[in-house]
Amino acid sequence: MERKTKINAEDGKQELVITREFDLPLELLFKAYVEPEIVEQWMGTKVLKLESKKHGSYQFETTDTKGNVVFQANGVIHEFVPNQKITRTFEMENAPFAAQLEFLEFEQLTDDTSKLRMHIVYKSVALRDQMVQMGFAPGLNMAHNRLQDIVSKLK
Repeated sequence: MERKTKINAEDGKQELVITREFDLPLELLFKAYVEPEIVEQWMGTKVLKLESKKHGSYQFETTDTKGNVVFQANGVIHEFVPNQKITRTFEMENAPFAAQLEFLEFEQLTDDTSKLRMHIVYKSVALRDQMVQMGFAPGLNMAHNRLQDIVSKLK
């Protein structure tokens, strides 16, 4: 399967740039990041809190079939401009990784297509390299494919 989500990790830099074009109008792509019901579907996690506004916060949690928590993440939204950008922190609970800063930019390409650009800044080059080596790229691509499938039904 073609990987449509592109990840650029320049050597020696503590950042990643992730881009993905979607066959979705800009408003629907943005909605997929700010409406809890939609986020839960494509991310496959429970949204405990999602305050889609400046100075808002969010909290996600994933459990196994027995109800044990296997993943928790949270952050603060620093900038929120509808259909344009979200700047937020992202931190995994009970994980050895420091918080990261994420700049999400949403761009309309045509009436029916849009682009997401994520610029993620890590505390260090070593931490960024560790995240890349964990092999999250296929999972992110799968999540973006689910986002495309789920949200396209909302058209």
